[in-house]
Amino acid sequence: MRSAHQVCSVSLRTLIAPAVVCLTAFSLSGCVSVATSDAMCQSSGMHGQPCNAGMCALAGQNDAPRELRKVSLPEYVIEPPDVLLIETVNNIRPATAPVHVGEALLVQVNRTIPLSQVEESVSAQFKTINGLYTIGSDGYLNLGPEYGKVLVADLPLAVIQERVDTHLRHVLTNPQVLVTLPAPQNKQFIAGPHLVRPDGTVGLGIYGGVYVTGLTLQQAKVQVEQHLSQYIYRPEVSLDVLAYNSKVYYVITDGGGAGEQVYRIPATGNETILDAIAGINGLPAVASKGSIWIARPSPNHGSPDQVLTVDWNAIAQGAQTGTNYQVLPGDRIYVKASPLIVFDTKLGKLTAPFERLFGFTILGNGMVRSLQGKTTSQSF
Repeated sequence: MRSAHQVCSVSLRTLIAPAVVCLTAFSLSGCVSVATSDAMCQSSGMHGQPCNAGMCALAGQNDAPRELRKVSLPEYVIEPPDVLLIETVNNIRPATAPVHVGEALLVQVNRTIPLSQVEESVSAQFKTINGLYTIGSDGYLNLGPEYGKVLVADLPLAVIQERVDTHLRHVLTNPQVLVTLPAPQNKQFIAGPHLVRPDGTVGLGIYGGVYVTGLTLQQAKVQVEQHLSQYIYRPEVSLDVLAYNSKVYYVITDGGGAGEQVYRIPATGNETILDAIAGINGLPAVASKGSIWIARPSPNHGSPDQVLTVDWNAIAQGAQTGTNYQVLPGDRIYVKASPLIVFDTKLGKLTAPFERLFGFTILGNGMVRSLQGKTTSQSF
């Protein structure tokens, strides 16, 4: 009959043998994969990309914009969630705009009821129409006890004057009526930041919304002015971008076999590789300085993307600008981890279950020895 120590030793040998074989195979495959990856990068000029004719040709281009040879971006196109700064120069309502309850009208009437020489001041005041009259909550314009009320709410100024003139002709003979709006400004003044909504419109308060997505700044200005012309007399609009939120680029850092970190950074049109790396507080500790590149999407669907390799040591240590490329909206800057770090992480993932199993085995072996020692001491 075998002792507990012999059983544990046999169990350990049974577990260790396949583990050693697996680790050896994994190590060899890892070395081969690293070597193959390096060979692929050297042959194609790209890191982590298969070598095909289209992509290799794109990667070898020398006309890519860089630090000392930047280009201006195309005319900005508005998209959600940009923030626009919209301001109106004037806020005068058009002549056809309705006059609402609570607004004051200046009513002047000639040829009213004649005044006698002994007329009291209060009575004389009621017979004179020359002053400001506010439209009441019932929609009527009260002209005093001598002339009564006129329904004028939500009507244009020209229609109001016609109504007042028609009403007074029932009391006066051939009156001359003039109705004006002393404060023609709209109640809401458009000024300040305006967020482009997910549906592509920008809200203008009580004036509704305007669709601006896909338009340039000049086109959006014309669109907003056309919309506001319903509420403002000859509107003049100042429109600019306050926050460039829709045009971004991405910095992706390899975690060395433990995932990837993705950083979304707004593009302002002047960034280079050095600026992008500075935006994420430098290279991570596991980064491989020789495996950094830009993947630039092609404007044509299905076409190969452009991959530009980056010489980080030349940029950071030698101030070389040859590969300090200008970052454009939509670019992906990939920072690959060191192959040794990747190998170590994968090796740790593979050996962790066996280490845990070995730990339990050793712990069990120790407990068996402890129990055997207690039994031997009790027998004596």
